Amino acid sequence: MDTQQVSAPPRAPSAGVVHINIRLTDGYTIISNRLSQHRGMSLLAIGLGTHIQSLPDGRRVGIKALAAIFPESETRIAAGLRELEEHGFLRRIRVRDRDGHFGMRTESYNHPEAAARRAVGAVPVSVPEPAPEPALAPVPVPAPVQEAAPVPVAEPAPRLVPPPTAPKPPPRPLPVPCEPSAALSAEAARLLAGLHVGAPLFVLSGADVERLTPGVAAWLERGMRPEAVRAALTDDPPVPLRHPAKLLRHRLIALLPPPRAAAVPVVPLQTCDDCDRAFRSSVPGCCGECREIRAYGGEPSLLSA
Repeated sequence: MDTQQVSAPPRAPSAGVVHINIRLTDGYTIISNRLSQHRGMSLLAIGLGTHIQSLPDGRRVGIKALAAIFPESETRIAAGLRELEEHGFLRRIRVRDRDGHFGMRTESYNHPEAAARRAVGAVPVSVPEPAPEPALAPVPVPAPVQEAAPVPVAEPAPRLVPPPTAPKPPPRPLPVPCEPSAALSAEAARLLAGLHVGAPLFVLSGADVERLTPGVAAWLERGMRPEAVRAALTDDPPVPLRHPAKLLRHRLIALLPPPRAAAVPVVPLQTCDDCDRAFRSSVPGCCGECREIRAYGGEPSLLSA
């Protein structure tokens, strides 16, 4: 089976030019590589040809007009224009306007070879007189820009981290039962001593069992079943477990269940002394209806009579 060839994405070369191109939507000119990469002309001639091809039709490109724009002398500009003419990128011809006056017209070619082939058999046409070159407006001198005052950078607030020598807060106390009893403590000690049966990592010494017994007794007092206490204390231990007694102490404090809700007292049933009907009250006597009759001076209604 043929192995599919995956081509790696191109990477920027480590040396040489790297083009950082932005897509242009206005203010650009397409220049042929026949001009920009020509090996038979000087860089001055290539630069002049590039500038001339970027100008609109009718703009004057004579020696004096170009020397007024660029720092090169008229002699150097004239030499560059001759190079462009020799390689076919420029052609200067004399034309007569409608009034009979002669003028010089410059034709710029981006593809001299193709233009020469097209000119073979072409019918000459009259070309209108080029419009006069507009006067160049003086370039305004930009006003000096005042540097803005530096914006003060707010320094980050210091982190409130205590130094290593700061005293540490005292450890939280282990919970204890509200009503300790010998039976409750014995059940808590048996639970701790037997943790290693179902969880082999939790092997405790006799001193560890004695210290942790009040905390387990507090859990049992709050209504937790022994199986639930064992699962909460030994579930998902860290690996490796180096100090099982410390982990048990932390879980006894952090996972302490809420206290058991107080039982609602049940009011006993009583038998009314007058009507023998049952009613709930903490003391014997008459029901509410019979007490109301007695209050208004009525006679009690004895059902047994």
